[in-house]
Amino acid sequence: MVAIVDGGSTKCDWVILDDFKKVFMRTETIGFNPNNIAAELIVPEIEKNINLSAVKNSITKVFFYGSGCGIPQNRITIERELEKFFTKAEVIAQEDLTAAAYAAYRGRPAIVCILGTGSNSCYFDGTNLKIKLPSLGFLMGDEGSGSSIGKQLVRRFFMQKLPQDLHTEFEETYHLTIDEALKNMYHTSRPNAYLANFNKFVVERKDHPYFQKMVFEEMLNFFDYQVLPYEEAKDAEINFIGSIAYYYEDILRSAAAELNLNVGNVVQKPIESLVNYHIKYIL
Repeated sequence: MVAIVDGGSTKCDWVILDDFKKVFMRTETIGFNPNNIAAELIVPEIEKNINLSAVKNSITKVFFYGSGCGIPQNRITIERELEKFFTKAEVIAQEDLTAAAYAAYRGRPAIVCILGTGSNSCYFDGTNLKIKLPSLGFLMGDEGSGSSIGKQLVRRFFMQKLPQDLHTEFEETYHLTIDEALKNMYHTSRPNAYLANFNKFVVERKDHPYFQKMVFEEMLNFFDYQVLPYEEAKDAEINFIGSIAYYYEDILRSAAAELNLNVGNVVQKPIESLVNYHIKYIL
């Protein structure tokens, strides 16, 4: 059996294929971004999944594509920890951009972007992956991402920048204190996922003019930092993977139009397309 994993910072989507390349099982775990979770917590988290525990000795290969795996040491960490659980498997860890490129590939070159808990971009010609820009994480980068929008929301709430109606609704929804917010941002293992969770509030009110403007500016910021530096940006189709791109697709396309950029496909969950790519090109 083969495991194919799309690993975000918030959660991982797992698909297990049988020996005939047919889907045997689909399941989920929390996200395993090595930048945000201690290595020793990875195996215990996987062990919580009874479905994976039931088949772990039948898995002979694991393809893991994860946030944070653009750093070689992080790939080594993921491979080492997964091999502790899947003791009979060869584990290959690669960055999430590779999965995004595979999942978005439609037979022609394109810029491929991730807009989920974090954000990133690359250019994929069908064979070669070109990454022009580094991933700086949620503290310095991740423009347009769930963590960035969540950070903006929480910051504006505490600094009393929200319109009164939104301020009151946020207060009544979360009853959030500054002590609680700072604790979750600085003293937990997954602060980027914590911030990204506040997107639910924005998505439910995304037609509000204030949020329209806030998210539009975030998307312009994303294009400025993550897309325009590519010389192919003005001519190539730009495809998106991730929940933030999906939920804010209309605003994303408006921001692209402002910059005369061509947005192609927007896919919320890349796992099915990623599996199809493996069946067709890799396995």
